[in-house]
Amino acid sequence: MKVSVCMAVYNGTQYLAGQIDSILSQLRPGDELIAVDDCSQDRSVELLQGMADPRLLVHRNPANMGVMKTFEKALRLASGDIIFLSDQDDVWLPGKVSAALEVYRSHPDVTMVVTDAALMDEKGQITEPSFFAQHGRFVPGPMGNFVRNKCLGCTMSFRRQMLEIFLPIPPDVPMHDIWFGILNGIYGRTHFVDKSLVAYRRHAGNLTSRVPFSAGLTKVVAWRYRLAKNLACRVMSRARASK
Repeated sequence: MKVSVCMAVYNGTQYLAGQIDSILSQLRPGDELIAVDDCSQDRSVELLQGMADPRLLVHRNPANMGVMKTFEKALRLASGDIIFLSDQDDVWLPGKVSAALEVYRSHPDVTMVVTDAALMDEKGQITEPSFFAQHGRFVPGPMGNFVRNKCLGCTMSFRRQMLEIFLPIPPDVPMHDIWFGILNGIYGRTHFVDKSLVAYRRHAGNLTSRVPFSAGLTKVVAWRYRLAKNLACRVMSRARASK
């Protein structure tokens, strides 16, 4: 199974090299890491182009598109059988790729693998050994994730066949990871690996952010309304197409 890792990049020079190294160390010669730069204003593109590895494929948006459209572009460029999502500022821990591939080989009906993650600060220090120990156990079903998203993009991989369902990403959903996680809960099967296989870095400049209830009730209700609206449209469109 060929692996494609999809990464959206924006002003990522501070942590980018370490993350790229941690990913490439787990990829085989035929795999690929697709990095799409969203018009960074720092040296991100220069740094990426200077990393002489044939598995690293660098693309640059002609205009700033935002994180979700940048991820979507990377996904459309991917050619692998198994697709991993990656943030630009985390660190992949040893065994992340092999653990997911073992699940896919052993369970042909599994369409998405989600792992646990350690939480890491700006200096690279682990602050919490388990994301789910802090935020509550992982819930694979669509309803649980609709209420409180547990599908963290940096811990997620899925089979290529799911792109037909996931894409295009509606521009008004809260974030791509909750969109993918809920749709996979409807149309596929999610397997949780109860092991921290990525160090998830939290800092003021994160490219992506979670949607916390602390954002305010009005904003959370608006996010959930837009999510529900788009999920209903996607389900109905697929139902019509299957007739």
